[in-house]
Amino acid sequence: MTFQWTAVAAFLYGEIGVILVLCLPFISPLRWQKIFMIPLWSKMAVFWNKMFLTIIVLLIVLFLDAVREVRKYSAVHVNEKAANVNTNAFDHIQMKLFRSQRNLYLSGFSLFLWLVLRRTVTLLTQLAKGMASHAALETQVNDATEAAKKYMAENERLQEALSEKGSSKKKESAEATDEKLKKEVEHLKAELQTTSDALHKANNEVTAVKKQSEGLKREYDHLMKEYERLQSSLNEAEDKKDQ
Repeated sequence: MTFQWTAVAAFLYGEIGVILVLCLPFISPLRWQKIFMIPLWSKMAVFWNKMFLTIIVLLIVLFLDAVREVRKYSAVHVNEKAANVNTNAFDHIQMKLFRSQRNLYLSGFSLFLWLVLRRTVTLLTQLAKGMASHAALETQVNDATEAAKKYMAENERLQEALSEKGSSKKKESAEATDEKLKKEVEHLKAELQTTSDALHKANNEVTAVKKQSEGLKREYDHLMKEYERLQSSLNEAEDKKDQ
């Protein structure tokens, strides 16, 4: 195995080990979040995207090269088998085909697990942030519940204190209220008497106005009759003059 494929195999084994460690059930996402917040990882995070893309490109190039080798030796393998060449040449071609297929699997699985590893780290980080937010919200809810209970207890205590003070002042306030009501009744009676007098006076004035209007009406009727009589007399005098 050449150096490049030895490095790819070691990279693949390292990926498998890291993914198995990340999937251990007794290590919580919050602990992984704390590990990722170590200063060393914080410094590496700056170059993480560049390193990820670089490794992706290298693995894709190696994968395509392995695919090319597999296709080449597969075609040679078929041609040599059909030509019935000697056994040593056929075994050599078969060995080349096996190595190219091995390199294809190494590069393909390395590329796949590299993507899985990145996705796993991203999901662990998001899950840790969600758990931290949930814990913070739960703490806020508990604090709000405790504060509400405290305020309710203080409200009940204040209501009890006010009820005790109110019972002692209730009698005095009732007497003061009765006195105030009596004064208001007397004031209303005086206003009612004043209103009654004003109403009586207004009725008298209305009656006098009615009598005056009736007298004016009778006088108007009398004047109208006199006017009609004079008009008829004038008409008769004009008729006689015309004759």
